[in-house]
Amino acid sequence: MKCLFFYDYTGIMAQPWLDAGHECILVDGQHMTGLQRDSQNPRLSRWGLWVDAFSDMSGTVKSIIDILPNVDFIFGFPECTDLAVSGATHFKSKREKDPDFQNKAIANALLIEELGKAYACPWAFENPVSVISTKYRKFDHTFHPYEYGKYLPLDDIHPSYPDYIAARDAYPKKTCIWAGNGFIMPDKKPLDNIRAGYSDQHLKLGGKSLKTKNIRSATPRGFAKAVAVMNIEELQNKNAIIN
Repeated sequence: MKCLFFYDYTGIMAQPWLDAGHECILVDGQHMTGLQRDSQNPRLSRWGLWVDAFSDMSGTVKSIIDILPNVDFIFGFPECTDLAVSGATHFKSKREKDPDFQNKAIANALLIEELGKAYACPWAFENPVSVISTKYRKFDHTFHPYEYGKYLPLDDIHPSYPDYIAARDAYPKKTCIWAGNGFIMPDKKPLDNIRAGYSDQHLKLGGKSLKTKNIRSATPRGFAKAVAVMNIEELQNKNAIIN
């Protein structure tokens, strides 16, 4: 199968799909411009692409499909800076500079749904608690990273950010999921004795640097693994019936 992961720099969400033998494309403006195949893994490609779905949603969808005509699964991580309610104190000043600042951000989120409809495949995107719920529609699911911690081994250590992200995703951070076209929200396997409230590790991740933004937005690996397990099985079952 071919899977598309939008606004994805780290590739964490794609890794379980790659491990299962599927082709994955990571789309993010931080990647090298154009569609580039990974030199170490021929099933992985990165596509450096900044999108502006607000200006031309249908044209953006068409241009992506022209380059990637067949996709079986889509997951997106749209930028939350202008959407998350945690940043509401800045909304007034942002709106004075650009009245459409949130409409632009929401359009880039809804690009995932439009692509899912165009490809007729399962799709989903995530955001923290945000204005998407009031300006678009209520989320379909919510989760905290620790609720998928038991999908990771007991001796787990984060491979990229061990100094910032707790082993086994042992931290709370309410995350909302909007989904459709048969996306399966996986069963939770939560860790025990996780303290309620915002995670201590994020005290280390203040500021506006690109590095801290990438760490803060890194996909919880337990959730990524669980999504792959459930949705690969569902898609394979459907393909078996069709064939």
